[in-house]
Amino acid sequence: MPEYFVGLISGTSMDGIDAVVADFQTSPPRMLARHTAPFDAALRTELDAIRRDPNRFPARRLARLDAGLGDAFAAAALEVIEMAGLALDEICAIGSHGQTVLHDPDHNPPTTLQIGDPHRIAARTGVLTVADFRRADLAAGGQGAPLAPLLHQALLASADENRAVVNLGGIANVTILPAVGGVSGFDTGPANCLLDYWYRTHHPGPFDGGGAWAASGQADRQWLATLLADEYFARPAPKSTGIEYFSPGWLNERLPAWAHERPADVQATLLEMAVGSIVAAVNALPVDQRPARLIACGGGVHNRTLMRCLADRLHSARLSSSADHGLDPDHLEAALFAWLARERLASRPVHTGPITGARRAIQAGVLFGPAAHGIGAFE
Repeated sequence: MPEYFVGLISGTSMDGIDAVVADFQTSPPRMLARHTAPFDAALRTELDAIRRDPNRFPARRLARLDAGLGDAFAAAALEVIEMAGLALDEICAIGSHGQTVLHDPDHNPPTTLQIGDPHRIAARTGVLTVADFRRADLAAGGQGAPLAPLLHQALLASADENRAVVNLGGIANVTILPAVGGVSGFDTGPANCLLDYWYRTHHPGPFDGGGAWAASGQADRQWLATLLADEYFARPAPKSTGIEYFSPGWLNERLPAWAHERPADVQATLLEMAVGSIVAAVNALPVDQRPARLIACGGGVHNRTLMRCLADRLHSARLSSSADHGLDPDHLEAALFAWLARERLASRPVHTGPITGARRAIQAGVLFGPAAHGIGAFE
């Protein structure tokens, strides 16, 4: 019998909602429909404001943004369910990550905040909604992120070879999948967030499509070394980060005197920083865990310059896309939250300790909306 789940997420680019309908009765799971719903102008304006300075975003404004995003996530869910040709009562649950507006796991107390009111999603769709996936992990002493390695382990691990998965979102995270042993993973640092910001300051478009602008510049090795000297890159795992740390302010404070005369060279250097931090993380692994294959997913797979540089630097690992393994790289993270919703309905604990440092297994996600009649049905 099919098990249809919806997964929703808006990532650090804050440009829209990725939505999928997945059937987990097949392996790999079958994606019946996938969709990216762009935010309207009003929501984008508010998200740009909170991204620029979350410390100056008033509570009333945040509450209204939370509600508006909840409606937008509900609309994205309804649209992707219709695209799949399914009725609402055929959906077991919706898993919604929401929109991260703050992630500060190293603060005392550690904090993370995702908005997009799940009550409104459940009310508008009539479908049980699972949300608030990170905070239980924080309460258990973990970083709260990344969570993607859980799905990478379930779908991409191999008993025949060591593998790693790199999620090239706004922030990059790496999942380590040795042929023998368990999963681990952590955020390596910026992938697209600073590249997109620098591109937008010099072009009308949202991002450097295909990496052509970065390819037209030349990386400055001296400045690259300065960037990579940031303490985050040397910090041991478990670790996670976000655009609150690797923000436009972080970049602007470190721009060299020549930056605005040679903007393409800045872009090329930022790309090399992303590649260098990923490669350093892979090379720091024990020899018996180093991957024979690195599987890439996330929006960065479309940046041909980024992918080419990554392939050139990975001397011992073959680089491929998750598409080569039957998994859409653009919507794999949305599928993660469909899968986590399934795990939550089955009351299966999630063992995040090797990834986030949590001291115990957790129940990831909170239930919202219609009665949780399906809990335990998928054990």
